[in-house]
Amino acid sequence: MSQLLIVWESLIDWLAHGVADAAWWQIVLFALVTTHITIASVTIFLHRAQAHRALDLHAIPSHFFRFWLWIGTGMVTREFVAVHRKHHAKCETEEDPHSPQTRGLKALLLTGVELYRTEAANPETVSKYGLGTPNDWIERNLYSRFTWQGVGLMLILDLLLFGGVGLTVWAVQMLWIPVMATGVINGIGHFWGYRNFEAPDASTNVVPWGILIGGEELHNNHHTYPTSAKFSVKKYEFDIGWIYIRGMEMLGLAKVRKTPPMLKLGTIKPVADAHTLEAIIANRYEVMAKYGRELRRACKAELAHLKDSGAKNSAKWKELRLAKRWLHRDDDRIPSSVKPQLASACAQSPALAKLVAMREELRQLWTRTNVSAEQLVVDLQAWCKKAEESGVAALQDFALKLRAAHA
Repeated sequence: MSQLLIVWESLIDWLAHGVADAAWWQIVLFALVTTHITIASVTIFLHRAQAHRALDLHAIPSHFFRFWLWIGTGMVTREFVAVHRKHHAKCETEEDPHSPQTRGLKALLLTGVELYRTEAANPETVSKYGLGTPNDWIERNLYSRFTWQGVGLMLILDLLLFGGVGLTVWAVQMLWIPVMATGVINGIGHFWGYRNFEAPDASTNVVPWGILIGGEELHNNHHTYPTSAKFSVKKYEFDIGWIYIRGMEMLGLAKVRKTPPMLKLGTIKPVADAHTLEAIIANRYEVMAKYGRELRRACKAELAHLKDSGAKNSAKWKELRLAKRWLHRDDDRIPSSVKPQLASACAQSPALAKLVAMREELRQLWTRTNVSAEQLVVDLQAWCKKAEESGVAALQDFALKLRAAHA
C-alpha cells in the first residue's frame, strides 16, 4: 500500500511539475523559443527556400527544419508550397486560396486554417504547384505519411518536461502558425498596413520590424519581389529571417540566390538609351515608389501654401489631403468614392495634373507588351524631354535621375 502511495505521489508531482520542474518564466521562455523556431522554419525553409527558391539550404539545416516542422506543425512541405504558389499565381482572385479581398478579413482570421486545409487537399493544386519539393524516403515514409504523429510526439515531450502545463504549451505551439501566419499574414497582410510598392495586389507591410513572424510582416515587399530571400528593403525595416539566412550563409550552410534589385544612379546621360530603359524596367517598382514620393511632396507643398494663406480646412484643403494619400496609387487601387475629389484637386493644380498624367505615361513603358524595345527607348526619350520642358521642378529632377539610371 505504501509503495502504491509513493507511486501516486510521484505521479501527482510529475503532473504538477514535469521532469524539468521549471519555473513559470522558464515555461513561457520555452514556449516562445520553440514557436520562434517554428516561425523561422516556415519562413526560411517552407517559404523562401521551397516555395520561391530564393535560397539553397545545406542538408543540415534543411533536415533540421523538416523534422521541426513535422513535430511543430504537421504541415506537409509539398502541400504548403503548392497552396502558397497558387496564392501568388491567383492573388486577389476567386481562385486565391486565402485572399481577404475576395473572402473577407473575418473569414481569414477565423477560418484561415480550414481554407488552407481545403486547398491542400485539392490534388490538382498539389500536382500543379507542388513540384520540386523533397520526395526522399523519409518524406514519403514519415513526414508526409504520419503527419499527426509528429505533433503527437511534441505533445509527449511537452508533457514529460512540464507535466499538465505541457498541454497548454503544446496548444500555444500548435496555434502559433494558424494565428500568426494564416491569420495575420494571409489576412491582415492583404488588408491593412503600409505599402512601399505598387505591387499588382493588395499586399501590405503590417509593421516595418519583422521579428515576431520572422520577417513575414514585410508582406508587400515580398509580393513585390517574391523570389528575393531578403524581405526588408528600407533602412528602417528589419527582417530577422534574413539575419538567420546571412548567418547560415557565412557558415556555408546556405546560398542566397536573389535579393531585391536596387536602382543605381551614375553619370547623367545626354539621352536615355537601351541600358537606361533596362534599368528602369528592372527596377520599375522602386522607380514608381520614388515618383510617388514626388507626388506626395507636391501635395504637401500645396497644402503648406493653403495653410499660409489661411485656407486650412477648406474644401480644396480636404481634396489635397485625399490627393496626398491616393494620387501615387495605380488607378485601379483608388476607391471610386474618392476619385471625384482627386479629379477636382488636379483640376485646380496644373502641376499635380501634369504629375499624375505623366506617371501613367511612364508606367506604360513596362505595361505595354505589343511595342518593340527600340520604340520603348524612343518613348522614354520623349518622356524625359517632355518632363524637362514641363516647368514642374519635380518632373525635371526626376527626368535627370532617370537618365542617370543604370543596371
